[in-house]
Amino acid sequence: MEREFLVVTTESIPGYRIKKVVGVVSASVVRARHIGRDIVATFRNIVGGEIKEYSELMEQARREAIKKLVERARKMGANAMLG
Repeated sequence: MEREFLVVTTESIPGYRIKKVVGVVSASVVRARHIGRDIVATFRNIVGGEIKEYSELMEQARREAIKKLVERARKMGANAMLG
């Protein structure tokens, strides 16, 4: 069973104490869309409003980057990721 891994954007977690800082962890993800979806997005850009194809792509990349961050932090021996 996997142990709990906390991910927060704050400098501390109420009720927890930081015993050791293991270092900085980073991850990046770059994704590309299929040419057909890029064409649809281009037309939506002309009309205006949210470009859903790119919003979905950005959300997928964000989830993948957070997953990579957690994996890398665990390998470093961390049980939480702050800030």
